[in-house]
Parts: sequence; structure tokens; C-alpha cells
Amino acid sequence: MVTILLAASFYSVQAQESRSGILDDLERNKTTGQATQSAFTATIKSATRLFEDKNDLTSVITVIPSGSEVDVLGADSTYLRVVFDDIEGFILKRHAVIRQTPMSDRRDIPASESTEQSVSLSQPQSQPQPQSQPQPQPQQASRFTYLENKYGTDLASRLIAGKIWKGISGEMVRDSWGKPVKINRVISGNTIKEEWIYKTTWLYIEDDVLMTWGPVQR
Repeated sequence: MVTILLAASFYSVQAQESRSGILDDLERNKTTGQATQSAFTATIKSATRLFEDKNDLTSVITVIPSGSEVDVLGADSTYLRVVFDDIEGFILKRHAVIRQTPMSDRRDIPASESTEQSVSLSQPQSQPQPQSQPQPQPQQASRFTYLENKYGTDLASRLIAGKIWKGISGEMVRDSWGKPVKINRVISGNTIKEEWIYKTTWLYIEDDVLMTWGPVQR
């Protein structure tokens, strides 16, 4: 029994030293100006706010959903400096699990780019026309496999066809239409309201859920 207890204690200390080593590496990167390309990633354990300034808790940029992956650029005793959807900010360290990931294992899904348009809100149509999609290419199959592993065959088929529908997450919208040209964001209490502007359509997203949409007025 004593041997078992000693072994358990040994492995617990090793695990703590491993986590401490990762955070020490992040601190060194931060102080030396390294890690423009982070070798560390983290998985969000529970939905967490992304702060522009860790010393100002009103500087919320967005809410990162549970299960999301972020790049970790630095750390202190309370916060991690991370990048989520090309947005840099700070999250509470206790809301994430850090791990070291080889750069070759990280995958980015290409997003469509459009010219910025002005917009005024109007009544939504029954179903927006999908944004112009590129002609099928050989790499389309690998993208479908990525979406199928992420959402299942049925949802992957709809997303790769450029479809959206009420109730899907902002991440699913990006997987279908790519990044918006512009995002207008209003934070009211614990509610985050966003207007995503695409080339011909605006989308209204509240707390990372697609609520409605309409045509961009020219």
C-alpha cells in the first residue's frame, strides 16, 4: 500500500512539473518577445470572455465557446494571452487546458475575402443567397472531411454547399461562408450582439447564435 501511495505521489508531482514547465516557457517567450508563431495551444474548458486589456474587465471583445482551440502567446499567474479567430486578447488561465502542439499539426481552414460594404438593417428574406462559392477543387474533398469530422455528414453537406440557418453558431457560419468583411459588436451586460457584414448580406448574431439576416442595402 505504501508503494502505491508513493508511486501516485510521484506521478502527481511529475504532472505538476510538466504544466509548470509549459507556463515557464510561455513566460520566457513573453519577456524575450518570442512566440509570434505559438508552439502552444489551449482548449477552452468552459465559455470564457476574451479581454482586450486584462486590467480592464469591461474590455470584453467576445465570448470564446467551450471546446474552442486558441493559440497561446504568453501567460502570468492569472491570465493567458491568446489568439482566437485572428483576435488577440486575454482569458482566465483556469478556463483553459494548455498543451504543446507541433506546428505541423495545426490546421487553418481558408476563409473567403470580400470588399468592405456599408450596411443598413432591413427585414430579412426567407433564406439568403449563399455568398459566391469557388468552383470545386481537389482540396474540396479534404475540406468536406474536416467538416464531416467536426459536424457529421448531414451538417457538413449543408455547410460546404454554402447554406446557413437560424440557431447555428458563429463558427458554423464561418465554416460555411468564411470570415465576414466587417463585424459591428455591442456588449450589453452579459449579452454580446454582433452584426456580421458580408458582400450582399448582413447577419445578426447574439451570444454566438445566428438569429436572423437580411440583404445589404446599396
